[in-house]
Formats: sequence, structure tokens, C-alpha cells
Amino acid sequence: MTANDPSSTPLQLTADGQLRHFLTLDGLDRALLTEILDTADSFIEVGERSIKKVPLLRGRTVVNLFFESSTRTRSTFELAAKRLSADVLNLDINTSATSKGESLSDTLLNLEAMASDMFVVRHSQSGAPHFIAESVTPGVAIINAGDGRHAHPTQAMLDMLTIRQHKGRFEGLKVAIVGDVLHSRVARSQIRALNELGAAEVRVIAPATLLPRDVESLGCTVEYDMKQGMKDLDVVIMLRLQKERMEGALLPSEREFYRLYGLNREKLALADPGCIVMHPGPINRGVEIESAVADGPQSVILNQVTNGIAIRMAVMSMAMGGQMADRNRKPAGRAEG
Repeated sequence: MTANDPSSTPLQLTADGQLRHFLTLDGLDRALLTEILDTADSFIEVGERSIKKVPLLRGRTVVNLFFESSTRTRSTFELAAKRLSADVLNLDINTSATSKGESLSDTLLNLEAMASDMFVVRHSQSGAPHFIAESVTPGVAIINAGDGRHAHPTQAMLDMLTIRQHKGRFEGLKVAIVGDVLHSRVARSQIRALNELGAAEVRVIAPATLLPRDVESLGCTVEYDMKQGMKDLDVVIMLRLQKERMEGALLPSEREFYRLYGLNREKLALADPGCIVMHPGPINRGVEIESAVADGPQSVILNQVTNGIAIRMAVMSMAMGGQMADRNRKPAGRAEG
């Protein structure tokens, strides 16, 4: 399954357009993306309460199914589920039956037999959450927490929430995504979201070796010179260099990458004075971004972390609502086709 496979749309949505899985942003329209942002906005204040809980997923079981490690993403999904009052199971794949020879399908069947209601899936293979969504028992919601180079939809949406909070709109905004676009599932989802929400221009700034061949077809312009690309920007999103995914000599050195593409105060000064600085984390200081910028007044990186919990609460509650609506519409005992 590719990033632009139209079959993902009916898989993700109920017959009346409600979310039942959250696998990719492809096929989701502006109205639905805005609904996710608005729902997340309503959850922001939950984190400010003395008792940080709402009962929307009380009695539901959420399984964090991470085949690829990510402390930050798993922690925010766990917090989001617990704030929705769900029971949470974190499955350690390294010590699970899949590492002992049991197939993924068998593992899923066993989890379904435990009456699981939602799987949050992170996997190194593109399309794995789609496979699981097509394979699981109807009524189990699947949330993509990042798959291969394909998509990271909740990260993109928390970035959109952060932009909307600080800019108030998407129309007219010039946004640049800088760095390792080639290996970034986040960048693909960000480009899709920004275009759907009405950004005026989406640029990618990177060396040719760190860009996919078809990058312009995703809906962006390409700039190889960072100083040129920073002009008139409203938002700059720095990406992490994913050295663990790189094959061959794609960079001469980290020092050279920082000289040409690292964000420092001098380069940031070329953007609009109100330009905000973002990074999905974890940050490699002195490689992708200067500490003075990461910790500076234009940085909204910590806001992104806070918004991650609210976005994940929104997506989880909406997907479960869609699953329940689907279940109520279908005659008892009739499986989904």
C-alpha cells in the first residue's frame, strides 16, 4: 500500500464519514482535519485540571503495539489513553511471542481474544497499520503511530495544532520543512496536512541526497539553498537526521550538514520576524539546530509536546466513536465486508 492509495479512505471512515481508524492523512478532507484540531483544542484544558481525566474511553482497552521503539510517542499515547480513562497495555515486542516465532496475525488474534478495543501501532514497515486494520476483527480501532517512511499522522496533526495556536490560520502561511525529508514519515504527513488546510506555500529545504525523487509531487516546492529558502517564512520545521535509516554516504559529515542546513540565529533572521520554529524531536543540537534557537523566543517545540497528548486524545476518542457508530448500524453477527 502506498502513501496515496485511495483505498485507505473507505478503510479509515464510516459510511457517514466518521473516523474509525487513523492510518494516514491521505483522503481526509479539510473539514475532518479541522474537526480533529477543534476536538484536540477542547482537550487542552484537561491537562490543566487537578484530576486529568475524562470518561470517554472508560471500560475500553488500548494496546500500544510498538514494533519500533519510541519513548516519546508511546508515552504520549499512554497518557492520552489514560486521560480518556482507558485501560492501557504496553506490549514489549522484543520479549513478546512475535520474537519467538509467532506470526503477527496470531498475536493480533490473541489480543482480540482479550477484548481489546484499540491498537496503537508503530512499525518499521510502511503499510503495517493498514494491514492490521484490514485484518483485525471489526470494532477494533487502529491508530498509526508511525510506519516506515510512509506516514506519522498524529505527529503532523499536533504540528498543525501548534501552528494554528500561534498563527491563528493556515491561509497565506509560508512553511518550510528542513533536513532529512527522504527518511521522514513526518514530513510526508506534514506536507499533506498543510496543503489540505490551505497553506499558501510548502517548501522543503535539503540536499538532493536527502530528498525523495518524487518530492514535488507531494505538493511542495524544493529549495537546495537554505538561506534562500528561509526568506519570508512564517513557520520553519526542522527534521531529525535519521542516521539509523541511512544507507551509504548521504552526507559528507554532520559538521558540513550543520553549516549548510542547520538552523542558527543568522539563518532564522532571514525569515519573517514572527516566524515560529518547530521540531518533532528528539533534537540533535548542533547538528540540526542551534541551542539558542531551540530554546529561544521563537521556538514552540515544547508546545508541540503538550499538544501531542491533546491530538492523540482527539483521534482516539473520535475513532472509538466511529467504531461504535459502525457497530450500532450493522445487524448483529454480520461481519464487515
